[in-house]
Amino acid sequence: MEDPIAYFLTWVTYGTWLPGDARGWVDYKGGWQESYRNQECNALFQMTENACQLNSQQRQIVEKQVQDTCNFRTWTLHAVNCRSNHIHVVVSAIDVKPEKIRNDLKSWTTRVLKRCSNTNRDKWWAERGSIRYLFDEDSLFNAIEYTKESQDRKRE
Repeated sequence: MEDPIAYFLTWVTYGTWLPGDARGWVDYKGGWQESYRNQECNALFQMTENACQLNSQQRQIVEKQVQDTCNFRTWTLHAVNCRSNHIHVVVSAIDVKPEKIRNDLKSWTTRVLKRCSNTNRDKWWAERGSIRYLFDEDSLFNAIEYTKESQDRKRE
């Protein structure tokens, strides 16, 4: 199999899409799961902070840090769009696993949010997130377009 030309990464803010959620949810190794109210209640009970909703200033801070991290790491950032409860990033990086890219971006955005926000919050992002491998120019174009354009057509 050929190597991907880019990755489409998505992750949510802490507590905004829990296991058992009424919209359905993705289990780490089990794939798409239907809603299950008892599981969602259990996840809510285990939360150590309130759910995180990013304001417009925080979203700008996150997008700038993603750009800075990609520049520093010499990754090609094709698109980034931070919303109030999730973020999409389309990025290319040679010989770098997508999990490392996602983890680095989450770590650096967490650092800058802690430094720039007037809060004692520790948890900004949920664990893991979605990784989609993009193998051709059409897939890359569609991911970029979705990230840049389609998000504004939906509610945040």
